[in-house]
Amino acid sequence: MTDSKERLTQWLRDAHAMEEQAETMLSGQIERLENYPELRDRMTLHLEETRQQAKRLEQCLDRMGEGSSTLKDAGGKLIAMGQSISGLFAGDEVMKGSLASYTFEHMEIASYKMLIAAAGEVGDSETQSACKANLREEEAMAEWLESKLGTVTSEFLRREERDSDAAKR
Repeated sequence: MTDSKERLTQWLRDAHAMEEQAETMLSGQIERLENYPELRDRMTLHLEETRQQAKRLEQCLDRMGEGSSTLKDAGGKLIAMGQSISGLFAGDEVMKGSLASYTFEHMEIASYKMLIAAAGEVGDSETQSACKANLREEEAMAEWLESKLGTVTSEFLRREERDSDAAKR
């Protein structure tokens, strides 16, 4: 049976791979959001937060004498690249990206809550602290995305209507 500390290490590696996936996903979305500057700017800020989150997790793993999983990191990046490429062919890419981002933020939130509890269980206050910092940033991003979903949807529909009308002339 795996002990709690080994399980925490596995979950930290999973979270690191998740952040690597998020970095790739955000990078792909940002470069195609020229018509949505507020969304692009917030995602750019969150991209920097994501890089810091990955570093915090690496520091936790290093302190534990472990490293991140290259295989898991590569797998996460590959999945994110596939998601990013598939969005190129959607006429409503910004909406699909918003949905994916909002969903992904909640997966990250759940992951960090789990890690905080696991770190507490093994008495690792430094990992708990790092995961709490990451959690706060993920919750802030999820709240921001939620507050903008209606606005982005309306803006998308108006833009689509305008472009459709222009094409008819």
